[in-house]
Amino acid sequence: MWVFSASGCRWLGAAGSLAVAVGGWAAGTLPERGGWGLWEPRDSALTVAGALLAYLGLTLLVAAWWRYGVLLARGRRDGAPGDGVLRGGALRTLAWWTAPLLLAPPLYSADVYSYIAQGGMVLEGHDVYGGGPAVLGPGELGADAAASVGGNWTDTPAPYGPVFLLLAEAVVGPTGGAIVPAVLGMRLIALGALALIVWSVRGLAGGADRDGAVWLAALNPLLLIHVVGGMHNDGLMTGLMLGGVLLAVRGRWVLGCVLVGLAMMVKSPAAVALLFIGVMVARRDGGGVRGVVKGLVLPGLVAGAVAVAATLAAGTGFGWLRTQSVAGAIHTALSVTSDLGLALGTLVADDPDPVKGAVQKLGLVVAVGLILALARRAWKGRIDPVLGLGLALVALVALSPMVQPWYLLWGTAVVAAVAWHSRAGQVLAVLSAALVYETAPSGHTPWYGFVLAGLVLALGLVWLRRDAWPVAAAEADGTLADSRDARSR
Repeated sequence: MWVFSASGCRWLGAAGSLAVAVGGWAAGTLPERGGWGLWEPRDSALTVAGALLAYLGLTLLVAAWWRYGVLLARGRRDGAPGDGVLRGGALRTLAWWTAPLLLAPPLYSADVYSYIAQGGMVLEGHDVYGGGPAVLGPGELGADAAASVGGNWTDTPAPYGPVFLLLAEAVVGPTGGAIVPAVLGMRLIALGALALIVWSVRGLAGGADRDGAVWLAALNPLLLIHVVGGMHNDGLMTGLMLGGVLLAVRGRWVLGCVLVGLAMMVKSPAAVALLFIGVMVARRDGGGVRGVVKGLVLPGLVAGAVAVAATLAAGTGFGWLRTQSVAGAIHTALSVTSDLGLALGTLVADDPDPVKGAVQKLGLVVAVGLILALARRAWKGRIDPVLGLGLALVALVALSPMVQPWYLLWGTAVVAAVAWHSRAGQVLAVLSAALVYETAPSGHTPWYGFVLAGLVLALGLVWLRRDAWPVAAAEADGTLADSRDARSR
């Protein structure tokens, strides 16, 4: 049937994306005020209808994406495009699926209002690392956005670095903090992040695997709804980090570390990339003591210099050093360590918080151990350093005290660049398809979102067993790491 072809998937996904956008006009994360009559809360019947349309569209988008990936996988296995999947078709498909979301209101999250409010705080002279958007008074830039910030974040200092605050400031200044143009300005930044991700994964994948890399990293519905629709700055962090890794693979590791330093000044988890760039530097230098010292020290010095320069340029101070843990105080159901800690603390103590905190810290210790183990394997040549970075980021997310669905994109985009067709890539695709349902278009996390996510996860695991993608021989025996090192010299 035509609908199961590549062109059919393109049309089906575009229809799904359009339905998500149209449904969002009634059921999206609409502002409390300042929507210019365009983005305004609707009556309950229209809101329910919009939510149903958005869920239907999301399901069409996921189905089209899944089928498109199967076609790409078959083409890779058979050594031919197959079923109408043409080389470069993923970019055209991405354009079709992204276009309907460009003028939509914020979807699946209210975080963009925090970004705008924080940009206004900088312009108004408030300390973004000392207080939350609630400090903005009537008439101040970003005040309308502050009124729409989610309850958990109203009084929470910014956990973001000065580079992102500079970008938020650059959006709020020309728009005067008006909701509609400021949101569209933030969406332009999200589109720039998407372009960076696409450029990076195509450069890292190379050859016939480029479309597959774009499929898992950028066509991924989890990225489309949360980076393009929700404008999360995780997209920008990931794009800058991947760009830095690509430059490091090509031998320009100093410039690569500059980009990673900028990514860290958006969100700090990008710092993990420095360890694996250091592995590349050490291996390129022969792997001796001199190379190891060089790899361990110099990337950090370059990125640290970028962090200091960015902080001084922004004029926001070094308060970001003390606010990196503020998000961990908010409990999210996707955090395994938070859930286990809370359950254990409830059983053994009157106050569960100390036990919960201890379990969260233990999870981070285990995550650090896994990251170091992956870096050592990469240094020994047993795993591609880029794949090691992707798996390290997945481990960090899985064991973090706060986990949001879109955090999975950190590692997924990296794995996609070098191993989209591996078992790890297939598992991440299943998780991505499930997690898109966890959050409603309004940004809330209803109980039925977890039910839908569980159903999709179960279906995905069945598919994984029936049509498991084989691990490429180069990935299995470690030669991929060697070939990548050779190509980057």
